[in-house]
Order: sequence, then structure tokens, then C-alpha cells
Amino acid sequence: MSIADRQRAAYEAIAASGADAPFLTERPALFSPAAAAQDILNVRGTYGRFAQILLPMEYSHWTEEATAHVRSCYLGDWTSLHKVRLRGPQAFAFLGQLGMRDLSRFETGQIKHHVQLDENGYVASEGVLTRTSEQEFVYTAGSCDWLLWQLSQGEWDAEATDISAERFIFGVQGPHSLRVLETATGENLRDIGFSRGRPTQVAGIPLAIMRTGISGELGYELHGATDDAEAVWTAVLAAGEEHGIHQLGFRSQPVQHIEAGIATNGLDYLPASILTPGAPRQFRRGTPGGSFVPANGITDYFRTPDELGWGFRNGLPDRQFVGRDALAAQAARGGPSRVLVGLVWNAEDVADVLTSLCRDGELPDQMDIPRNLGPHFDQVAIADAPVGVATGRTLSPTLRGTISLCVIDRDHDSPGTEVDVIWGRPGTPQRTIRAVVTSLPFKPDHRRTDIARL
Repeated sequence: MSIADRQRAAYEAIAASGADAPFLTERPALFSPAAAAQDILNVRGTYGRFAQILLPMEYSHWTEEATAHVRSCYLGDWTSLHKVRLRGPQAFAFLGQLGMRDLSRFETGQIKHHVQLDENGYVASEGVLTRTSEQEFVYTAGSCDWLLWQLSQGEWDAEATDISAERFIFGVQGPHSLRVLETATGENLRDIGFSRGRPTQVAGIPLAIMRTGISGELGYELHGATDDAEAVWTAVLAAGEEHGIHQLGFRSQPVQHIEAGIATNGLDYLPASILTPGAPRQFRRGTPGGSFVPANGITDYFRTPDELGWGFRNGLPDRQFVGRDALAAQAARGGPSRVLVGLVWNAEDVADVLTSLCRDGELPDQMDIPRNLGPHFDQVAIADAPVGVATGRTLSPTLRGTISLCVIDRDHDSPGTEVDVIWGRPGTPQRTIRAVVTSLPFKPDHRRTDIARL
């Protein structure tokens, strides 16, 4: 059985059994198609679950891996992401109606951040949309189920195919990423602008390369056939040896997102699609943690695009898309009441929680290091009055501090504003963590580095 056949069999078995089916007896284990190559340096032998796939938690040490995108570069595995190919005469029209972004100048080989809303203006799904030909597109996201359901509700002359089991996605991010990939491909890659891609090859294996920026640094993604995953992983790692490349474990993957000020679906907000037949199949286990108590139920975990920094810069466009009427109503009320900012947490208060295990007294909830791997929402207050919700608390070894995202009332979004974060689940010995509002991103944005000068 080929690697692709094995991946497809396990992927379909997991989809059929459901996330709550007994592990192994009914729901099989699914590893990366590059698992054999990754296992060589997975000396701890520990794994974390990203959607359906189990990935190595750590290769060397999390502090080395979590700073590689700033110091050199990393090789990371995002194969877990859902991938759907959409093709047909009306595929373009469907995507234009489903997403809020303008696709009128969408060229072949170009990449777009595709944000999809529900009728209430909440984010239902978001991911990367690539145009591969005139009538063919690939959508990659934490979940594509909302897109698949929306397509099924109309009579569009287009068809969608789930290609998740057949394709790998590897990320190479950091200041040395270009040199590593030019060594691996044997060609000049400086023609690839930000949010663009084209075909290339590694070790004679054809694949697609895309310039992306999930780390806030110069970076790329490699997309290819599952059967070639192990060979490509091995070749890129070898090409990066002289450039200080690190393999990125699952433990450190989310750190870069918070540093770059990027909210992650399922971690920093819940998609509105969870209340519909288009709910994500991959992320149905567990409940959000943290001190935040929703007053209005599950919808308090939803976010509008403006609350995540994805709103329109020049006002609401005239074209129609799902959720537009809700955004128009919001604009008529004066715009969003909350915006996305960063928080820098007080080091002494954080240390008080971390060292509570070393002394007598009530024991507060501990802080996972570098961050919680599941959704975590904490109440933010000023003078005991709620003003926002913090997510993604991260101990950043690059910034040497604890940071988080925060959706906060606009009256309190100015950098330097002092707030309190309530740490700990309700009913536990909670702690008050002082924090200061800051603008995003937390570090300089190098995604659009002029590579012609490198």
C-alpha cells in the first residue's frame, strides 16, 4: 500500500467514525506522511494531535524551535490542514460570493486570505485560497466544511474534492528560508513575490512553492503529493543544515502566530459554523478553558472580521457576499465596538503563578509553556469592569515575556493602557495578572522582505 493510500484509508476512517469514537479501536491513529523522516530526531517520542494528524511535540528543545523563525529558519509540518480543490465554470463566482475579499484581480498562482462569514457577520471559516488555473482553486484552512456545506446549498456549476490525504504542506519560515530553499531546489526563487507561488522541484520531485508569512517573517510553503512527503522533508532538512535550520515541533508551532498578531481559528475564537451542518469535523473535542464566562452562550466566542483585524480599510464595498448586510448594520451603528490588540503580561505576576508549586498556599491553575494547545479565553478588566477577552497567552522566548491577543472595547485600545487579566477557571484560586495594551504585531513585520536585496 502506498503512503497516499494509507493516508486516505485512515483519513476516511476517522471522518466516518467521528472525533469522539474510541481511539484505535474505532478511530485509527494518523501520522504525517513524513513521519518516518521526522521520527529520526523525535528523541522524546511524544506527539500532539493537530486535527486528525499526530505530530512530534518537540525535536530539540522548544525554546530553540520557537525562536528559529527569527534566528535562522524552521521546517514545520502543516499537513493537518484541511484542503479542498474547487473547480468548474462557476467556481470563481461561488468563491466571490462566499468570501468577503475582492477576487476581481485574482491571478493564477496568486494567494488570497479568504475570510468567510455567516449571515450574522461572524467568521465561519478562514484560510488560504490559491488560484491554480482559470477555473480551479484550492482552499486550505483549519476546516473547509463550511465551504463544502455552502456549496451544497446552491446549484453552482462547480465541484469540490477533499484532497487532504493526497497532499502535504510544509512550512519553511525565517530569514534563512530563501537560502535553504534555493539550495534545495537548485534554482533562483527571487521572482516569487509575497502571496504568490509557482511550480518548482526538490530532489527531482515536482511540487508547488508559495511565499507566505504565518511567522511574521520571510517564509514559504511547499505543497506536494503525499507519496513524496518523506523525501522532500529529508531533502529540505539536508539543504538547511548549513543555514541552521530547525525542525519545528507541535509544542512551538503556535508561538509565532501570537508574536505576529495573527488570530487562529479554533484557538483565539470559535467559528460561527459550529452551529450549522458546516461545522468543523476536525475540532469537535473539548471545551474552551480560562476565566471568561460567556453571558450570551456560545456566540460570545465568535468574532467579526473587524474584531480580528480583517476588516475593510476603505469602507464596506458594494459587491454582495455572505454576511455583508450584518457588516453594513454594524457600520451604521458606528463600527465594531471592539478591536484586536496585544497584551504584555506583568512578569512578576506571571512568575507568581509559575512558582506557586514551590510554596504553600492555594494552588492556581498552572500555565502551559509556551502556551495552551487548546482554546483558552481569559476575562480582561479595568477597575473590576469587564472590557475585553484575552486569548493565546504565550511565553515568547524571542520577546522574553508573556504576551497574548485581546479583543478589547475601543475606549481602551490605546497602547499603554493598563488592564487586569483574570487567570484561572471559575471556582479555582484565581489570580489577577497586570497587563499593558500594545499594538500588533509584537515584533517587526518582515513578511514582505525585499528578497532582491538578499
